[in-house]
Amino acid sequence: MPSVMTFADPRLATLDGFRVEIDEAQQRADIVLDRPPFNIVSMPERDQLRLVFETLDEDARVRVIVVRAIGEHFSSGGNIKGFMEATPEHVSKLAWNIAAPARAAKPVIAANRGYCFGVGFELSLACDFRIITETTQYALPEQKLGQIPGSGGSARLQKMVGITRTKDIVMRSRRINAEQALAWGIATEKVADADLEKATDALVAELVSFSPIAQRTAKKLLNDTEDSPLAIAIELEGHCYSRLRQSHDFKEGVEAFHEKRKPVFTGI
Repeated sequence: MPSVMTFADPRLATLDGFRVEIDEAQQRADIVLDRPPFNIVSMPERDQLRLVFETLDEDARVRVIVVRAIGEHFSSGGNIKGFMEATPEHVSKLAWNIAAPARAAKPVIAANRGYCFGVGFELSLACDFRIITETTQYALPEQKLGQIPGSGGSARLQKMVGITRTKDIVMRSRRINAEQALAWGIATEKVADADLEKATDALVAELVSFSPIAQRTAKKLLNDTEDSPLAIAIELEGHCYSRLRQSHDFKEGVEAFHEKRKPVFTGI
């Protein structure tokens, strides 16, 4: 059964608007947004989320990190008043904090239902997998405030869907429904609203079954080569393949294949 995680870092002594659950048997950690009904993300919460991701990335009990929320909405976005109260120096760190899922070596899943706006969308875009339901709506509504996305949203989105669709979403503060999100490649998988938790559990179990070192290598390689010329990407892929060739997990995978059994990966 999952247990609520406590942290030695005094900056995480009292979590602002979320909690962290650890399920050692499933080798997963859940970051649970818990400020219903809309799970608005405060400025201090952004700092804490970064620290939590960094801590979980070093936790040997955790293979997969899940970001989910309490209630019918993932998050309607950030605390608007907080932007005016924050210093320019603090605001300049927003994108770095929200990019923490992308920097994590471990796979990160976002389980999105209902509103997923502003920083909620940006946090999800920084994750590796996004599971959505028919109720999910994505949006970057900052133009309505006389502002632009400030936590990596427009940049990440443009990589995924191209400049034309990104301009349509950002410059018109347009909401994207679940069907569009799936068709455009924003979402990994779309399920019935009642099946979101089951689908998330299934993806966690699938990811945990693979070699930890191969998973970390694949994520870093794909992130690092996103903007690389094809020749450079192929060269880096070859180096990563060569390094994994020496791993215990690869040896175990080959032996298990020939012996027609399930491999036992150790991440070595």
